[in-house]
Amino acid sequence: MSRLAKKPVPVPAKVTVTVADGVLTVKGAKETLTKAVHSFINMEIGAEGVQISPANNTRLAKALTGTFASHLRGMIQGVETPFKKTLILNGVGYKVELKGKELIFTVGFSHLVHVEVPEGITVTVVKNVITVEGPDKQKVGQFAAIVRGVKPPEPYLGKGIKYDDEVIIRKQGKKAV
Repeated sequence: MSRLAKKPVPVPAKVTVTVADGVLTVKGAKETLTKAVHSFINMEIGAEGVQISPANNTRLAKALTGTFASHLRGMIQGVETPFKKTLILNGVGYKVELKGKELIFTVGFSHLVHVEVPEGITVTVVKNVITVEGPDKQKVGQFAAIVRGVKPPEPYLGKGIKYDDEVIIRKQGKKAV
C-alpha cells in the first residue's frame, strides 16, 4: 500500500469533499469535479481530512489506494487553482486560430486541421502560443497531448507544436563531402 495513501488527505477550508453512492465529489469556489470510486476502495471523511483505505486485502485494492489518493489531491488542487499547459507553435507559415470552441491549425499540410475543445477546458491563443486551462488535470493533459499530436516537433529544424518547457534535441543534417 502507498505510504502517501496511509496519511489522510487534507482538505482546505474553501473546499468540500463528499462521497455518496460510489461517487466522489469535490466542490470548490468556482468548480465541481466528480469521479466514480472503485468498489475496492473505502473513503472516510474526518476532521483531519479524507482517509483512503482498501476494502479488502487484494493486490489491486492496495494499488488503488495510492491511485485514488493521488486523484483526490489533484481534484482538490484543481478546484482551487486551475491546471495550465502552454504549447508553442514553431515554423514558417504555421498558424493557429480559435473559432468558437474549435482550434484551426495551418501546419504545412494540404488541408486545415480542426480540433474540438472539450467541455470544461478553456483555450487561449496569442500569436503562436496556445494556453490550455482547466480544473481537471487529466483532461488538460490529454487535450494538450492531442494538440501536440497534430504536428509533433521534428528533430532537424524544430518545426511543430511543443510544450513550453520541452527541449528538442536537434540532429545534424547531411554533411557536405
